[in-house]
Amino acid sequence: MPFRFLRLQGFLAAAILLLATLVALPAAAQDRADIVAEICSGDFAAQQSALSRLAGAGVEAGSEGALWARRIVEAFEGRSLRCGDGLAVIDTPDGPLRASTLEPAEGVDTSTLSAPSVNLRLRAVAASAGAVLRLFTEESVAARAEAAAYVDRRREALTPEILAAAVERETDAALRDTLSTLRASLLLADPDPVNRIAAIEAIAQDATLRNRTAIAEALAGETDAAVLAAGEKAMAGIDRTLALGKVLATLYSGASYASVLFLAALGLAIIFGLMGVINLAQGELIMIGAYAAWFTQEAIRAALPGLLDYYLILAIPVSFLAAALVGLLMEVLVIRRLYDRPLMTLLATWAISLLLINTVRVTVGSQNLEFYQPAYVSGGFPVLGDFIMTSNRLFAIAVALFAFIAVVILLRRSLFGMNVRAVTQNRAMAGAAGIDTRRTDMMAFALGSGLAGLAGLALSPLYNVNPGMGTGFIVDSFMVVVLGGVGSLVGAIVAALGIGQINVVIEPIYGAVAAKVLVLLLVIVFIQWRPEGLFAPKGRR
Repeated sequence: MPFRFLRLQGFLAAAILLLATLVALPAAAQDRADIVAEICSGDFAAQQSALSRLAGAGVEAGSEGALWARRIVEAFEGRSLRCGDGLAVIDTPDGPLRASTLEPAEGVDTSTLSAPSVNLRLRAVAASAGAVLRLFTEESVAARAEAAAYVDRRREALTPEILAAAVERETDAALRDTLSTLRASLLLADPDPVNRIAAIEAIAQDATLRNRTAIAEALAGETDAAVLAAGEKAMAGIDRTLALGKVLATLYSGASYASVLFLAALGLAIIFGLMGVINLAQGELIMIGAYAAWFTQEAIRAALPGLLDYYLILAIPVSFLAAALVGLLMEVLVIRRLYDRPLMTLLATWAISLLLINTVRVTVGSQNLEFYQPAYVSGGFPVLGDFIMTSNRLFAIAVALFAFIAVVILLRRSLFGMNVRAVTQNRAMAGAAGIDTRRTDMMAFALGSGLAGLAGLALSPLYNVNPGMGTGFIVDSFMVVVLGGVGSLVGAIVAALGIGQINVVIEPIYGAVAAKVLVLLLVIVFIQWRPEGLFAPKGRR
């Protein structure tokens, strides 16, 4: 008996569901026909109302209804909707479709029909409605994020109810937060003060200058004391976060600039500490490294385009070896003949720098090179307030850290490193112990030049790459070497960070020239007090 009763209940439930479906279908079809009729009516107010109803299809009609509504809106926007004599069709390459059902419209001559009238206001509402419907119909998170960004700019068809439904169905956490913030911004104009306060608190959780401006504008005409108090408290919290984010952004920018200075100065520290050679062509070796990265990009683009995204990684050894080879030729052909004449090495390397600049200008050109930006050096990661940790600067810092670790291992754990340290401390004694000082000089010069090439690689996603790009780094690089202590790797790191941060802090206020002058004066004053630099070199003198 209970079993039969359960079966009877099941049959009744199924019958009721079927009846409800049969009743609902004509109603849904009638609603669609009414909406299409309003769009075709030529009455701008009716058309706008119909477009707003279409925008809400994702909330009221489910996914199937949202897909139909999107098709109608896109046809209206694209002028492929045709109306006439109680008939509305969508003109497609495969033939007309009935607008209310999206079924083929057999025997309909679209040439007798016309597109519904439209004005600029309707175009804006239609574009906003189309973006709203993409929030409910797109499968790709990136496509939904693009739609969210568009409706943030154009809100004609947007309502808090639509956004609440979009937030509820959204699966991506970051996009859900974005939609929640957008919904809160709409509720700033809600008649209920409780909702306005909740909206302010929700917006303040994302402490950006844009959100602060939105709250300030909402408070401009506010009369409720509780809402005003909540707004003032929220803006004060945002201001604190923005200030901290600005400090972090300055430190991060200074660290990225310092990483490039460190790479250039690291090579100079090895060369100057070992041989006492002031290499004024170090900036041009930076340029050689950047151009080697560009040639690597172009070669991969031509031969292996599928690997183009990885050209910066593949260019690391290429940039190092290209600059190292140029440095090796400089040492063999010119520098080794001038070790006992330091002033002549200064003039010779300056002449070599001019030669390299003009050679590149003649062979490649003087224009800025265009670099492809892979995903790992594009965009960034929001950290705090408006501070975004950009990927290109992070790449430069990562290259500097990689080079530092590699050089430390090379100098501390290899026979070559032991020879370099011995020659640096006492050249005569190292030669007497059997070390080939000439060969050590040659390899060390190549190593220092190769490190400058890595600096050029790190610069390529950040700065304009042209023949004169290295001249702006040579003075700062020498200041890093002198300030840190000749031959000191740790001193080079500390000095690079100090000079980099000072430049980044002063330059926006007083300009690039004033920043350079002030940094130079600070270094001169420091050297007067401590001539050996931050970390004095060890060894017999």
